[in-house]
Amino acid sequence: MTIDWTHFTPWASLAGGILLGLASAMFILVNGRILGISGILGGLMSPKRGDTGWRIAFMLGMLAAPFSLSLFAPAGLISAPRIDAGYALVVLAGLLVGYGTRMGSGCTSGHGVCGLSRLSPRSLVATAAFMAAGFAIVYVARHLI
Repeated sequence: MTIDWTHFTPWASLAGGILLGLASAMFILVNGRILGISGILGGLMSPKRGDTGWRIAFMLGMLAAPFSLSLFAPAGLISAPRIDAGYALVVLAGLLVGYGTRMGSGCTSGHGVCGLSRLSPRSLVATAAFMAAGFAIVYVARHLI
């Protein structure tokens, strides 16, 4: 794999990271809850009284945001992601990510953004494990297969 330098977007990525950090900080300050997607979705799997409305609204907002952006963004600003894998591999990857999220008691957004900002030792270990696993997979995929 090579980097497409003509479409490399460090400023857009930086802006997205800043927005995610601000949203996470506001969410914990206003609601007293961690902005971890797996925790929010997991709360819908075993709903508690009075706790489902905001979770459903959050998930609907996540689903509606890309669609809304595609309606209002200038033509050509957003391109569809290219995934060089078949549906079976994508489904397997999704299941493995879900399983890992369950084992790690949270997802990358929960641990990497919210947990590290709270100086959580558990999140530091989890984020290091996520990164190490990612490095190992890329190495194997690029050099050994």
